[in-house]
Amino acid sequence: MKLSKQEVEKIANLARLELTEQETEQYAEQLSDVLTYFDKLKEIDTDSVEITSQVTGLENVYRQDELDQCDFQADLVDQAAEKEDGMIKTKNVF
Repeated sequence: MKLSKQEVEKIANLARLELTEQETEQYAEQLSDVLTYFDKLKEIDTDSVEITSQVTGLENVYRQDELDQCDFQADLVDQAAEKEDGMIKTKNVF
């Protein structure tokens, strides 16, 4: 797929890039080569290839969330400088 100079200028404008005339021509050629390569990749038959999202075999390991009771919650609240209704009172954040 061959990109025109106008298409490269539009892409550069969207990316907020200021290109010289030489850079515009250079990028038009390079981007066209990349798109041509993608067209070649589309020709490859991948129907029999299994989908792969992880090639190292590593997996995320998650632990179960377990709720533990805090036996000394009241003691912690009692140590706070300000408390209200059995909870620690703090300054407004918002």
